[in-house]
Amino acid sequence: MKLIKFPFFLLLLYFGCKQKTAQVVTIQSTLKLPKVALCCESNIPARFVSLSSRFSNPAASIAAKPSHNGMVWIKTGTFMMGGDNNQAADDEYPKHKVTVDGFWMDTTEVTNAEFAKFVLATGYITTAERKPDWNALKKQLPPGTAKPDDSLLVAASLVFDPPNHAVDLNDYTQWWQWKKGANWRHPHGPGSNIKGKEHYPVVHVSWFDAVAYSKWAGKRLPTEAEWEWAARGGLQNKIYPWGNEAMDEGKPKANTWQGHFPYQNTLRDKFYGLAPVASFPANGFGLYDMAGNVWEWCADYYNNTYYQTINRAGGIKNPQGPLKSYDPAEPYTKKRVIRGGSFLCNESYCSGYRVSRRMKSSEDSGLEHVGFRCVQY
Repeated sequence: MKLIKFPFFLLLLYFGCKQKTAQVVTIQSTLKLPKVALCCESNIPARFVSLSSRFSNPAASIAAKPSHNGMVWIKTGTFMMGGDNNQAADDEYPKHKVTVDGFWMDTTEVTNAEFAKFVLATGYITTAERKPDWNALKKQLPPGTAKPDDSLLVAASLVFDPPNHAVDLNDYTQWWQWKKGANWRHPHGPGSNIKGKEHYPVVHVSWFDAVAYSKWAGKRLPTEAEWEWAARGGLQNKIYPWGNEAMDEGKPKANTWQGHFPYQNTLRDKFYGLAPVASFPANGFGLYDMAGNVWEWCADYYNNTYYQTINRAGGIKNPQGPLKSYDPAEPYTKKRVIRGGSFLCNESYCSGYRVSRRMKSSEDSGLEHVGFRCVQY
């Protein structure tokens, strides 16, 4: 039988019912949690609650005056999109020719201060601040999936909670915690806040939240092709935004995990978790943090075979992504592309900061290491 992974649902049951060990074991056995090694990012836990029907927020339509402040012009260009080295995954191939028209792009990820202005102006409530709707959630789960206890269906988000010792890297419940009250204002849950972190990237934002902000700002999310062209910074066929020098060689180049994930970080880059935006050198286009710090939402649906459908001899111009989402690991869940890696990526374990690295998450997922930046024509 084909293995299907249900990370968010397992996290709900694991953390909400961890005293009921027998129940958890039974559920894991029934759903056949895979025993293969998982990158810290290769199967990002999903919130698994489709809230698109509740996304409508009239206040979010009160738009800010469009501006190019804090943006740089990314010139029209043609490049080879896709995997550049032996770390590339199957969904990064085939490498294919792409041309994108020029566009404006935020030089940094959207910050807490910028997102706070949006919320103050509109009264917007993020996905993580809303109670999940079981009737919507079950549509993304296999038929017949039992409803979790109501005590678990609370406004919450996924927080990095590292152990103090080595753990089985197949089991990401060892370092992700579904925490009630965690959201963009309280990134580590109740008792935490963003005071003094106005220039850190906003996190715990779903794709829906990112789209709402983008529309209010008179902008939009980048397509996956635009994002990769921008991340490459004018370099051709290089592995990282800065070229091919390995992450651990030379000076620190991005906010990533150094040491043994997930329990030991040597702090070589001087940051354990998030870093203020623009803490590391910009790439050739003047963009900061196109590698590391937080994953960034793109506009496109994720489909693992999409590159195969657009690989043409003459190339393709301004690809907009597939018409439908499909991830064979979680076929019931609608997903969007995320790019760039995060502070949890490690060269020996997760190379998410490679410019061609594709990742995905459900549209309603909010995590401590996912944010976004905007573009504009």
